[in-house]
This record gives sequence, C-alpha cells and structure tokens, in this order.
Amino acid sequence: MNALIVLVSYHHMNTEKVAKVIANVLDAEIKTPLQTDPNSLSAYDLVGFGSGIYFSKPSKDLLNFVDKLPQAAHKKAFIFSTSGRTGKAALKFHNSLKEKLAAKGFDILGELNLAGYDTFGALKIVGGVNKGRPNEEDLKQAEMFATGLKQSPN
Repeated sequence: MNALIVLVSYHHMNTEKVAKVIANVLDAEIKTPLQTDPNSLSAYDLVGFGSGIYFSKPSKDLLNFVDKLPQAAHKKAFIFSTSGRTGKAALKFHNSLKEKLAAKGFDILGELNLAGYDTFGALKIVGGVNKGRPNEEDLKQAEMFATGLKQSPN
C-alpha cells in the first residue's frame, strides 16, 4: 500500500508524534500541506490527514489544503488529531474536515483523536492540560489504529 500523511503539527508537536507511529505502521510518507502538491494525491492508495485541534477545528492550513484538492473518486482516507479535550465527543472536531473530504469524493476509513499537551490561552497560566501526552499508551492506540487501516478490506 502506498500511503501519505498530510500533517500540520506545531506548538508541542503532539500530532507529529502520532503521525510518526502511524507512518511507521503504514510505511507512509509524512508531508506538510506546503510540501504537498494537491494533484499528487492520486498516486497514493491511502491518505491520512492529521492536525492538532485549534478553536475546536483542525488547522486552517490543512482545511485550506483540502479546499485545493481535485475531486477524488472513492479515494481512501483517514483523519487523526490531538487535542486538549478528548473522548468520543472530541471526534466532532473532525466534522469540518470530514465534510470537505467527503465533498471531494474521499471515503473516510477511520478517525482517531488522542490527548495532546495543551497550553493554549488561559491553560498556559495553570501549566496546561494533558502534560506528557500523547504518552506511550496513546501511541500504542495510534499503532493499533494504523494496523486496523492496513488490514481494512475497503
């Protein structure tokens, strides 16, 4: 399987840690939106879109990149993120990205949101939340997620 991860990760590089684990399992390349030609995605069997969550959404850089993508007929994709808030409710942070990808013809095979160290805004005053995250257990979850993608018959 030929895989690519388009990644936006800054501040604490939480999402990059997750991306590296997923990339290792999938033998995927990792590139930023600026390093990726939107027309080059047709060369990949599977494309991952990863970002930290900012103001309850993925990075604007990633969302703008998806806007530039050409239509894709049932291209396999997945989404992952790290954020200060987690749990099943945190997957709603992916909605704007999922909608854009679906409109472009992508089939989302899976989603993953993990805890990430967050010191944004007022959280900085109290030392942040989720210090030390993603941790080894989180990264194991990312590995299992990627293994599931690799074994997916879709």
